[in-house]
Amino acid sequence: MNAPFDTPGNALSRRAALRLFSLPAGLAACVLSAPAVWSQTLAAARLPRIVSVNGAMTEIAFALGAGPQLAGTDTTSLFPEAALRTPKVGYMRQLSAEGLLSLKPDTVIGTTEAGPGVVMDQLRSAGVNVALVEADHTWAEVQRKVAAVGQATARGAEARALQVRLDAEWAGAQATVARRVGRKPRAIFILSHAATPQVAGRHTAADAMLNYAGFVNAFTEGQTSPFSGYRPMTAEALASAAPEVIVTTTQGIEAAGGVDKFWSRPGLALTPAYRQRALVALDALYLIGFGPRLPQAVIALHQAALKVAA
Repeated sequence: MNAPFDTPGNALSRRAALRLFSLPAGLAACVLSAPAVWSQTLAAARLPRIVSVNGAMTEIAFALGAGPQLAGTDTTSLFPEAALRTPKVGYMRQLSAEGLLSLKPDTVIGTTEAGPGVVMDQLRSAGVNVALVEADHTWAEVQRKVAAVGQATARGAEARALQVRLDAEWAGAQATVARRVGRKPRAIFILSHAATPQVAGRHTAADAMLNYAGFVNAFTEGQTSPFSGYRPMTAEALASAAPEVIVTTTQGIEAAGGVDKFWSRPGLALTPAYRQRALVALDALYLIGFGPRLPQAVIALHQAALKVAA
């Protein structure tokens, strides 16, 4: 004869019963009166508290259903809309240990771009797990982000399922770009969120995106002195690069005061792109965040830039 806790109709298993007997009497009574509710509460209590200091990794956390586990996020975490309602810990490169520790996270997730380094060390010394993914602007970076968020949030199965879907989308995006034949248009990326606009050279997310979308970065190809990183935009450099397409962010357009004000920046009138008003503006996180929407962003940039350059 089966023990009472083994009967099919009983809500509690033998293992659950053993856990129940170890609880105080009053709490045990509450569990017996509402076993389903208590089971959900126990499950939620076991989930790690996370602070994400990378917009793409925040987006991945929500995609995995781990939004409720986010105790805080940085100011690059702007998608989905629910991310805007999370407590903010500042910009990912200018973090403070005090602000992060006040949220009592089990793990802080981000990329190697997060810092300062001394703050990361202070978090580790305080017993916080710090999981930083290398940012190298490749598809492998996205894969590492998904795996890291899955591990930090204890949602490994969900992360693996998401990665299978994203890998298929990435293969589709690459195939779409590869179908185009002919000369690759020359494009540049302008980062103009602040007073002094900057242009993207080698080893930047923007340079990688231009190449993924089927374009040539005019500041890295055919130049006598190609550069890495970002540098201030000058009229001489724009004239020499002669881009056919300008790529920027919607935030940059807003900071400039609109499209017309953006085009009035010194030096742009010297470019072929100016004559055609060949401008593509996409959301910054979407365009250069290297998150789960990267395949869609590559296709969007590819199609939009080809259209304005036609």
